[in-house]
Amino acid sequence: MKGDRSREDGWKRWRPRWVARLGEWLRLAPLGARLLVASLVLVIVLLPLAGAGLSYNFRQSATASFDSRLESLLNALLAGMQVDNIGQRLQLNRSLGDARFDRVYSGWYWQVTDGDDLTLTSRSLWDQRLPVPQDDDGIHVYEVEGPRDDDLRMIERDLRLPGHRETVHVALAGSTVELNHEVGRFERLLILSLATFGVLLLAGLALQMRWGLAPLRRMSANLRAVEEGEIERLDTQLPVELKELALAMNGVLERDRRLIERGRAAAGNLAHALKTPVSVLKTLSERFPEAQRRPINTELTRIDDAVRHHLARASAAGGVAFSGRVSIHDAIAPVVQGLAKLASRRGIRFDADIDSGATARIDPQDLQELTGNLLENALRWAEGRVLFKVSRVSQGVRLRIEDDGPGMTQAQSEAALARGVRLDVRDSGFSSGSSAGSGPGGSGLGLAIVEDLMMLYGGTLRLERAAIGGLAADVWLPASPVSVQSGETPTPG
Repeated sequence: MKGDRSREDGWKRWRPRWVARLGEWLRLAPLGARLLVASLVLVIVLLPLAGAGLSYNFRQSATASFDSRLESLLNALLAGMQVDNIGQRLQLNRSLGDARFDRVYSGWYWQVTDGDDLTLTSRSLWDQRLPVPQDDDGIHVYEVEGPRDDDLRMIERDLRLPGHRETVHVALAGSTVELNHEVGRFERLLILSLATFGVLLLAGLALQMRWGLAPLRRMSANLRAVEEGEIERLDTQLPVELKELALAMNGVLERDRRLIERGRAAAGNLAHALKTPVSVLKTLSERFPEAQRRPINTELTRIDDAVRHHLARASAAGGVAFSGRVSIHDAIAPVVQGLAKLASRRGIRFDADIDSGATARIDPQDLQELTGNLLENALRWAEGRVLFKVSRVSQGVRLRIEDDGPGMTQAQSEAALARGVRLDVRDSGFSSGSSAGSGPGGSGLGLAIVEDLMMLYGGTLRLERAAIGGLAADVWLPASPVSVQSGETPTPG
């Protein structure tokens, strides 16, 4: 086991980088790409094997046909051979019917010999001779080298002719140029045909895969639409294998909606149920002396803050699950108008520049809560001016709120984001749990809820020095929190 593990580790260290990258790509490749790669590998492996088999069989068939033709010519040659009774010499009393045997070095030759004295040859051999093998019975076919170093296929046999005392060796040879040309032509045509067939096969498989995977793509688009809040249920007009999956997912979605609504309703009921007892306890605490009333009111305020805090978190968690895309301009218009009047009464110049085309997937109430907290904090600490700008940036929208107040040091900004503290305390330390809209000692959501909303919606919050001298709260919200939650890196722009 240890040796196998060490060999595997050694292979991982020494294998080429492109092999590792290819393996990683194949592991994460889409289904269509996987199927297409598998089909391509099969085509690359199987078609050459099929081509090699067809080429081999054609060559064997063509060679057998060529040998059969040589044998027919040999039989014709033997039929025309006779022995002169007077001179006991061999002679050919008929033509073979092929002019190539009369044309010098044509590639087609025949010769007859008795082993010692050459007795008869075709005119095409001229002064050359075919090789004579060792004596052997039967007909033999093999390849030899011709008079001009050309490749020949020769058929030969030994026989005894009536009236002739010696065994006669008869050989007939033909050039393989024509045979090789036919085989080469077939191979070229075969390669072209198989290549065309492979391309058409891959194209057909690609179309088949696209058609076969279309329901999965449609289902994926439905899921994206559900995540974006555009639809509530998956389409069930799918093949039977996927229809059951879609129905099951619809059931899960419906159950999640009911659970979320039930949880939000329970949180609201709990908040309302606790508000009255807390108010009653605050009224009763007025009867106590100041020394006893102060710690009681402090604890009651902590209870009230905790109830509001967790109620807001429950509301935000429900909103991000199925919220649709909203226009930021329309959603925060009431907040901006109300705070503009507040700024006017305080003598603060309030400039708002909101891109009317900016949209995000966020619950309108959460967007109002986020914007209201940050704007109220800016108005509370501004000396004479507040800037509010909403703009579209890469993969989302950007909300930037600046004031000309005392601001925060870099250390205070980092500590505030790290600890989740009040935004309404800039110079005298930090305390958790209060909102920007509350005065010192007031209750609300504050920076902790703003950070919760950023986490839920996949956004980012930065506190930095404003160009006009005070604090700048820079918020980036993604166009869709689904992409951020699925692992894509946010780009605040």
